[in-house]
Amino acid sequence: MITTKEVTVATNLVVRNVDEDIVLALKQRAASHGRSAEAEHREILRTVLQRPKRRSVAEILSRMPNVGEDSDFDCRNG
Repeated sequence: MITTKEVTVATNLVVRNVDEDIVLALKQRAASHGRSAEAEHREILRTVLQRPKRRSVAEILSRMPNVGEDSDFDCRNG
C-alpha cells in the first residue's frame, strides 16, 4: 500500500519462480497463523521491511556513558 497525505493506493506484487519448498513453507506458516498464504506473505514483508533500522556497534558504543578510567576496572592490582 502506498500512502500519502491525501491518497492510499493498494498495489499488487507478483513473485515468480519461487521454489516449491518455499511455497510449502509459506503455506504451512500461514496455516499455523490462521491466515491465507497471501496474508502471510504480506505480514512477512511488513515485518521485515518496516522494522526499525539496526544501530551500528559504533553508534551503540558512542552512546554509552563515561563511567570511569581504564585503571578503575583493573582487577590485577587489587
